[in-house]
Amino acid sequence: MSSSITGEFVTVAFNYDGGRQVTAYVPPVPPEAVVFAGDGQLVTQWGGVLEVADVPPTMIVGSHRLDDETLRLHEYSPVFDAQRFAAHEKFFVEDVRHWARSRLGVALPAERTAVLGVSASGELALAIGLRHPDIYGAVFCASPGGGYRPPAVMPNTLPRAYLVAGTLEPFFLENATRWAAALRDAGAEVVIVERVGSHGDAFWKEEFPLMVAWAFRG
Repeated sequence: MSSSITGEFVTVAFNYDGGRQVTAYVPPVPPEAVVFAGDGQLVTQWGGVLEVADVPPTMIVGSHRLDDETLRLHEYSPVFDAQRFAAHEKFFVEDVRHWARSRLGVALPAERTAVLGVSASGELALAIGLRHPDIYGAVFCASPGGGYRPPAVMPNTLPRAYLVAGTLEPFFLENATRWAAALRDAGAEVVIVERVGSHGDAFWKEEFPLMVAWAFRG
């Protein structure tokens, strides 16, 4: 963990699934925005890039992923195991937010709240955003997996969405483009960024402060 980060990291274990961990990056000044994320052990470590970016102070609250890739995907995408997805959705939307509110003192309106995911958790971000636009006003989705596709009928209320994928990951770029088109056609405010890059942490981390700036700086 970089010594240049001035914010704080807080990790707790919940009763869910035998002790699932959640990590929060708490900025050095009171947060003006909050991002809830899957793959939390990865994403929360990006707090440092926000500290040096021109963005409002932003808290990141990330639920840790499972090591088993199949179970991770079943938890993050609603199309494989509806029961497992629903259990994780309840944990993510209710338990994690309650902890952030009671332990960290963060309870911001939807317009200052986003849900973020990368790769498989990109599907989680899209699914959670579509189901709970009253809670998460923006979806940040990087290189989404292709299991969960746009529904035939979109909800009447949709969050704003910022999607990114790389030219060197054509499968994920196709998925991001599909979602961007479907959301835009349904009336959502959408940004999609296509740039040179491949599937991985460095590519996503570089885009993250641009997502936060787009959603919260204005």
